[in-house]
Amino acid sequence: MLSLMPAQRSGWNQLADRVLDGHRLTFDEALGILRAADEELLSILAAAYQIRERRFGNRVQLYFLMNAKSGLCPEDCSYCSQSKVSEAEIPRYNLLQRDKLLEGARLAAERGSKTYCIVISARGPNEREMQAVTTIVPEIKSRYDLNICACLGLLTPEQAARLKACGVDKVNHNLNTSESHYAEICTTHTYQDRLDTLKAVRDAGMELCSGGIVGMGEADEDIVRMAFSLRELGVESIPVNFLNPIDGTPLAGKSDLNPRYCLKVLAMFRFANPTSEIRIAGGRELHLRSLQPLGLYAANSIFVGDYLTTRGQAPEQDYRMIEDLGFVVTRVNDTPWTPPTPAGQSACAPGCGSTCGN
Repeated sequence: MLSLMPAQRSGWNQLADRVLDGHRLTFDEALGILRAADEELLSILAAAYQIRERRFGNRVQLYFLMNAKSGLCPEDCSYCSQSKVSEAEIPRYNLLQRDKLLEGARLAAERGSKTYCIVISARGPNEREMQAVTTIVPEIKSRYDLNICACLGLLTPEQAARLKACGVDKVNHNLNTSESHYAEICTTHTYQDRLDTLKAVRDAGMELCSGGIVGMGEADEDIVRMAFSLRELGVESIPVNFLNPIDGTPLAGKSDLNPRYCLKVLAMFRFANPTSEIRIAGGRELHLRSLQPLGLYAANSIFVGDYLTTRGQAPEQDYRMIEDLGFVVTRVNDTPWTPPTPAGQSACAPGCGSTCGN
C-alpha cells in the first residue's frame, strides 16, 4: 500500500504551486520526480493534477489515427515494426484509397475524437502521397467536425506550407528520445533532421505534435532532456509512448518499465510542460495496466482505438474509465461529447493506428 508523509505531500504541492506561478522545472527537480520513492507516487500525481486542472480542468481529448500506409519504410528505427530492419509480421500496403481515409474520419467522429491523424510509414512523403493528403483533408473537414494531424515523416518547408494551405491543423513528428541517445535507436536519419522538420512545421504556421518513447534503454536523464527539448520548442501536443517491444524488431523482448515509473514519467512531463496537451499514447495498456486511470491525473488526452500495428483497449473501456474519473470528453472548441447509450461502436476501420511507431 502507498503511504504518504505530510512533508512529502507539501513538497510536491509547493513545487506545483511554483510551476503555476511561472517557475520552470529544473533538471534536478525533474530527475527527482522520476526517482521518487513509490510511496510518494500519489502525492506526485495529486500535485501534477493541480497543474493539469488549471489549464484543462477535467476535460479529456480523444485522438484517432489512421495508419494510411503500413510498413515499407526505408528507415531503421529500432522500436518500429514497420522499419526496414523489422521482421515483425504486420500488414504492408501503400497509401489507402480515398474511401478508406473517409471511413476512418467517420469513425473518428463517431468515437468522439477531437483530432483525426493521418499516418504514413516513410522517410518522408512522395509527391503522390502529398497530393492524396492535400486533396482528402479539405473533404474530411467539410464533412466532419475534426481537427487534422498529419504524420508523414520528414518534411521540407515547401511540403509543410502545402499541408497548412490544405487545412492541416498540426503535424506529428516525434523527437522519440534525447539527442544524446538518438544514434542508439536510429542511424538512417538524425535528431537534427527531426528538429528541421519541426521548424518547417512551425514556420508554416501549424501546431506541433511531438513526443517520444520511454523504455528504449535510455537513462532518466535522457527522458528529462527530451521533455525539456519539447518545452523549448513550445510543442502544443506531446504524446508520451511506452515501448511495446514487438517480436521481430531489434528491441523485441525489452521490458524494464513498471506502471509506477510510467506514472512518474507522465507527471514529470506535466510539471515540465504545464500548458501542453499531454497524451498517454502507445503502450499504455501494456505498461500502465490497472493503473491507467491514474495517468489522466497528469495527462489530458489519449488515443481511442488501435495503434499502428498493435491492438488498443476497446473504446467502451476508455469511455467508462473517463466517466468513472468524473472527467468529460470534449471535442473541437471544447464542446462536450457523450458516448452513445448503450456505448456500441462499430469495428475499427482498416489501418487505424497511433504515432507510437509500433
